[in-house]
Amino acid sequence: MGNGVLLLGGAGFLGTALVDRFVAEGKEVHVVSRSAPAGVVEGVRYHRASLDDDKVITRLMPQCATVIHVASGTTPGSSGRHPLYELNLNLAPTLRFLELSRNIRPFQLVFVSSGGTLYGNPERLPADEKCILHPLSYHGAGKMALEAFLLAFSHESGVPVTILRPSNLYGPGQSLRQGFGVVRTMLEHVRSGSAFEIWGDGETVRDFLYIDDMVNACSGVIASSRGAGTFNVGSGVGYSLNQLAAIVEDVCRQPLTVVRRPPRRTDVRAIVLDISAIRERFDWQPAMSLEVGVRRTWEWLTVR
Repeated sequence: MGNGVLLLGGAGFLGTALVDRFVAEGKEVHVVSRSAPAGVVEGVRYHRASLDDDKVITRLMPQCATVIHVASGTTPGSSGRHPLYELNLNLAPTLRFLELSRNIRPFQLVFVSSGGTLYGNPERLPADEKCILHPLSYHGAGKMALEAFLLAFSHESGVPVTILRPSNLYGPGQSLRQGFGVVRTMLEHVRSGSAFEIWGDGETVRDFLYIDDMVNACSGVIASSRGAGTFNVGSGVGYSLNQLAAIVEDVCRQPLTVVRRPPRRTDVRAIVLDISAIRERFDWQPAMSLEVGVRRTWEWLTVR
């Protein structure tokens, strides 16, 4: 077994940031993705394929001691009225990957799930990992199902599986995707002068996590021999959309035009993550404040 890192879905926002970190750490990195990367990093081996491509996976797995699953073919909005999207784009490919890798040893598997959609409207805030999972969207339900399959796979195979549940990621390098990445979307509307839609009264609360903090968490988990388990990864602080809009206007020194829409049934009212478990196990905690993180993202966006 080699010492490489295999990133499933490594051409996206988080995957690209992880690639940069692992290259800086001197790791051999393989990226498997259905889409082309935004930019090619020297020394990284890119494989244009699905994560259930038997020829690619069976060839790469013996070279990699660590697999990080960050692939997702949906967003909460894209599968909103299409539950089969979750089966076809996320569940089925991952289950086929597990079948392909079940006889390959040893490796550790890190799955990036979701801390923003799994808990629904939790019974208490901040929500810890013991809170009842009650997703309000098909996307969240798909993440919940994948977690269950991965834990069963770990029990059956002995492969250590770590599940990370990040809050809303943002930061430099994030592309614009409809219905995904509210910080990036707000900044884009300020830049273009177009109207940003807020569904409801704007008092919905979210936990926002800067991309570098998430990368640090992933790197720490991989480096540790105590990684197996399920961990929230967030800032531990909640901000309403109205508060975020005010921060964006202050950072950009420009107004954000807002259009109010009726609330949606699938929107979580408030979610803030309890990050005590990952802090205690890995001595990790977020370093970036929302104000500074938004400013760095705005600077990146306006100088590209």
